[in-house]
Amino acid sequence: MVIMQIGIDSFVETPLGSGRAPGELGAERVHQLLEEIELADRTGVDVYGIGEHHREEYIASSPAVLLAAAAARTQNIRLTSAVTVLSSDDPVRVFQDFATLDLVSQGRAEIIVGRGSFIESYPLFGYDTKFYDELFAEKLDLLLQLRDQTRVEWEGKHRPSLTGQGVWPRPFQARLPIRLGAGGTPASFVRAGMLGLPLTVAIIGGEPHRFRPLVDLYREAGRRAGHAPESLDVAVHGIGFLADTTQEAADILWPAYSTTFTRIGRERGWPPATRAAFDAQRSEDGAFFVGDPDTVARKMHSVSDALGEVSRITLMMSGGPLPHAQMLRAIELLGTGVGPLTHR
Repeated sequence: MVIMQIGIDSFVETPLGSGRAPGELGAERVHQLLEEIELADRTGVDVYGIGEHHREEYIASSPAVLLAAAAARTQNIRLTSAVTVLSSDDPVRVFQDFATLDLVSQGRAEIIVGRGSFIESYPLFGYDTKFYDELFAEKLDLLLQLRDQTRVEWEGKHRPSLTGQGVWPRPFQARLPIRLGAGGTPASFVRAGMLGLPLTVAIIGGEPHRFRPLVDLYREAGRRAGHAPESLDVAVHGIGFLADTTQEAADILWPAYSTTFTRIGRERGWPPATRAAFDAQRSEDGAFFVGDPDTVARKMHSVSDALGEVSRITLMMSGGPLPHAQMLRAIELLGTGVGPLTHR
C-alpha cells in the first residue's frame, strides 16, 4: 500500500485593486508565503509547490527563487514547481535553477513540468502558441537528458543545439525528480507513461472518478514501454481548504474562489461561478477537498480509491487571496489533522 503524501500548491495570489504600491504589496505577500511554508514544514505537510504564472494577480513568475528562500528556512518539506511552464522556458536554465535549489535544500527539490493553463509566457518570451505541444515535447526531451548526463549532445528546432557542453551545478540528489503535470488530454497521459515519468493530475472540477480511464491509459502506456509499475506514480492536484468545521471552510473559501474563477471565466467564456456549483464540488463525488480534517482526509482516500491508488494529493488552498491568519490555520489543520490520517 502506498503511504499518501499531502501537500499545498500556491500561485502566490495577491489582491487586485487594493490601491497599494505593487512592490510593497508583493513584499508583504512573499513574507506571508515564507511564513506559510515554514508552518507547513513544522506541522508535517510533506510537499509545497509554487506554480509558475506571469499575471498581475500572482507573484509566481520565478518559483525556484521563492522555493530557495523557503529551503533556507525549512528542514523536511519537499519543494517543487507546480508547474514549470517548460514550453516557454529554457531547459538548461530550468535544470540549473532546480539543481541549485536541490543544493540549498540538501535534496528536497522536485520539478513538475507542463504546458501551462495560461499562455501569457509564450509571447512574453517570444514563442508562438501554434507550436504549443511541439515546444513541450522537444524541451522535455532535453531536460531529461540534462538530468541524466552532465555533458549533452542534442539538436532541436526551437533551441540552439548542445555539442557536449557541461551543465552545472549538479543536484544533491543523484537523480533530480521530474514529474509531468497533466489536465485532461489523453496524449499527455500517454506521454508520461511512455517516458516512465511520475504523473500529477490536475482535477479542479467535475467528478474525480472520470479521470480513471486516463490514469489507466497512463499506466498501460508505461507498462507497454517496459517501465516498472512502481515507477508509474500518480499524484493529484486539487482545490481545497480546511477550517475547524466544514461549513466554516466552505464559507471562507467561497468568496476568494468566486472572485478568481469568475474573472478567469470572463476571459475564457465560462459562466460566472455560483455557490450552488461550488457546494456541489464539495460533495462526496465532487473534486474539492473542503472541510474539517476528517472530511478532507476521507475525501482524499476516496479519490485515491477512485483512481487506483495515488501517492500524493496537493491542495491549491485559496484560488484567490485569503486572510493570512485563516491560511495559517488551514495549513495547521492539514498538517496536524489530515496528516496522521493519510500517513497511516
